[in-house]
Amino acid sequence: MGMLWTMLFTFPLMASMQEICGRLGRITGGGIAANLRNHYPKPVLYGLVLLLCLANIFNLGADITAMGAAAQLVFGGNLNAYAIVLGLSSLLLQVFIPYKKYVRYLKWLTVALFAYVATAFVVHVPWLIAIRATIIPGISWSVDYWMALVAVLGTTISPYLFFWQTSEEAEDVRVNEGESALKRKPWQAFEQFRRIALDTRFGMALSNLIAFFIILTAAVTIHNSGSARGIETSADAAKALQPLAGHFAFLLFALGIIGTGLLAVPVLAGSAAYAVSETFRWKASLESTPEKAPKFYLVIAAATVIGLSLNFLGMNPIRALYWSAVINGIVAVPLMVMLMIMSANIKIVGKFPLTRYLRTMGWIATAVMLIASLGFLISSLR
Repeated sequence: MGMLWTMLFTFPLMASMQEICGRLGRITGGGIAANLRNHYPKPVLYGLVLLLCLANIFNLGADITAMGAAAQLVFGGNLNAYAIVLGLSSLLLQVFIPYKKYVRYLKWLTVALFAYVATAFVVHVPWLIAIRATIIPGISWSVDYWMALVAVLGTTISPYLFFWQTSEEAEDVRVNEGESALKRKPWQAFEQFRRIALDTRFGMALSNLIAFFIILTAAVTIHNSGSARGIETSADAAKALQPLAGHFAFLLFALGIIGTGLLAVPVLAGSAAYAVSETFRWKASLESTPEKAPKFYLVIAAATVIGLSLNFLGMNPIRALYWSAVINGIVAVPLMVMLMIMSANIKIVGKFPLTRYLRTMGWIATAVMLIASLGFLISSLR
């Protein structure tokens, strides 16, 4: 339970960073890569986009493999077959279903996340210990601890979420009649900023709540039993849960893995496609058909297929997912610095600089991520 405190601590930080990203997209009508391309040196742009794509591909491979393994546990059959079907199905949905309809389907998939919450209530949880671990941080100076901390931060305050949030706001500007970048229609600012604030705070609260129950469930079952050492996939985690918590908890956890993967794959592939397309000035829109934005959809397809192919290269999905989270945590530092600089640049945001609260929380979040990354690097050299 040593990481439960991070879910409470990171909430205002991640919510603030996502709000900052949403504001940037709505103000400028462009994503992060587009703004970096227009105002900063190309090496900065290329380096951040490259690291984002590498981390996203590892994430995609791990998520698709996890879905396949969970489906195999529940329904039987071949893991690779399930991985191929689920991965390609997600790709086809992104390519052939219009953006507005696809968003509605994705929103319904969030119900699957509550499988993790339900699992916690069918296992024995020492709630007093859990509450104390949530309120009082437990800090260790071991390499494993700092690596885990960076990984947790990398999955909550994450670069791919920054790119996705900003690009989706820019997408809404492009596809909705009567809306425009706030630099062109400043009178829409109050309504749009209020909507972005409510959406991001509610979404991040829900995200951290689910993550809290995932950590809690794993801590009181798999970790406490000592069976965590033999776990190399998320399906192993679900399988190990069955004798400890019962078949119902196992089933909920396994179905949660599938639902979470179906949610994650479009975001990971889409954020990479937006970043690459904006970098090279290609048309980038989930609302457009593949014929109108071929390079954008080609990046989505390439990221998904490459991620899927990692499953056939003997990739350990848990290790890949873990290291991609660590990479996300380290990559987040320079990206967060650039986000804060861009959000204070009058040439970019015009008369809409950050509020004092967002400016303060944004720099605190950046400092926290920097300290965690440095802690990991220093402890690994000892």
